[in-house]
Amino acid sequence: MRALASKIKPIRDHILVKDMNFGEQLTQSGIYIPSDDGKSEGVKPRWCQVFAIGPIQKEIKVGEWIFVEHGRWTRGVEVVDDDGNEFTIRRVENTAILLSADEKPNTVEFGQYRTPEHGSIHRPEDFVRY
Repeated sequence: MRALASKIKPIRDHILVKDMNFGEQLTQSGIYIPSDDGKSEGVKPRWCQVFAIGPIQKEIKVGEWIFVEHGRWTRGVEVVDDDGNEFTIRRVENTAILLSADEKPNTVEFGQYRTPEHGSIHRPEDFVRY
């Protein structure tokens, strides 16, 4: 049985989020990008939507979209809303929030540069755009 989302309340200045994307993505131009979760290129910040905030949180609002440093969130907890929709919520670290937006950004969430193979000699021209 899943927890009822409306019964979960964060304490102090904690922030709970939902809709953190770990799966495949589709760019605005229609390019399919497979999931990179668990791979070295999957080490990246991610956008998520604020689900709930603690009573003393003053910087972030419920419904806002935030960009969080890689790995600065907890494992997910599956919950269900009053309409029966299931989703995952996570707690993020306040100090790991890099950006915020009122609407969901429609950009792809990964870095733009790929590094050469591990152990190779690195020169600026080795970093190529992909």
